[in-house]
Amino acid sequence: MLDTIFTSLPELSLIRTVIRMFAALIAGGFISLSYIHSDKRQKYSSNFAMTVIILPAIVSVVITLIGSDLAKAISLGGVFALVRFRSVPGDSRDIAYVFFAMVVGLAIGMDCYAIAFALTAVVALSFTLLQKLNYAKNKNASEILKITVPEDLNFKDAFTDLFNEYLDKYTISSIRTTNMGTLYQITYDVIPKEGIDEKAFIDALRVKNGNLNIILGKHEETAELMPL
Repeated sequence: MLDTIFTSLPELSLIRTVIRMFAALIAGGFISLSYIHSDKRQKYSSNFAMTVIILPAIVSVVITLIGSDLAKAISLGGVFALVRFRSVPGDSRDIAYVFFAMVVGLAIGMDCYAIAFALTAVVALSFTLLQKLNYAKNKNASEILKITVPEDLNFKDAFTDLFNEYLDKYTISSIRTTNMGTLYQITYDVIPKEGIDEKAFIDALRVKNGNLNIILGKHEETAELMPL
C-alpha cells in the first residue's frame, strides 16, 4: 500500500521546490510591506503581516504536491473549506490580501515567476496608492466628540475657547440627558486642526466638564464605545 501511495506522488525536484519556496517568501515579503505601508493609521496586525509572508510559500508547495492530480485537488478544496469555517472574519482589506498572497503562491507553484512578481508589484502598488488616496480624502472628514457635563454647567459657551484653539470647525448634532437627568451628553461634529495634541485637548475639556466622560473619534468607533 505504501508503494502505491509513494508512486502516486508527482516527481519532485527538491532544488526546484526550495527555489519556489524562496521566491514565494520574497514575494510574500513585498506583499507584507505593502500591507503595512498602506495602513496610514498604523492599526495593522503584526501577526497577519507575518502570515502573508508565509502564505505564498505554503501555497506554492501545495501546488507542487498536487501537480495535475484531480482527486488531490478536490481533497484540498475540502480542507480549505474546513479552514474557512474555523477562521475569524476579518475586514475586506485583510481578506483581499489573503487572496492576493494565495494567487501569488499559486503562480509560483506553477513556475510562472514573471506573472507572480508582476502581479505582486502591480497589486501592491495599487493597494498602496488607493489607501493613500482614501486617506487624503478622509483626512478632513468630520469626527464625533461626545462630552458629558453636569446639569448646572452652561455648556453653550463653556468650551468655545478650547474649540477655537483645537478645532477647525464644530457644530452640535445632538443633546440628551442621562443618569436620571442629572447629566447632559452633548454630541458635536468636529474637524480637528492638523497635528493637534489630542491628549492635551481632552485634558483641557476634562477640567471644564468636571472629569466626566469624553469620547473623541470616528463616528463608527464612538458608536461602539457609547451605546445610545
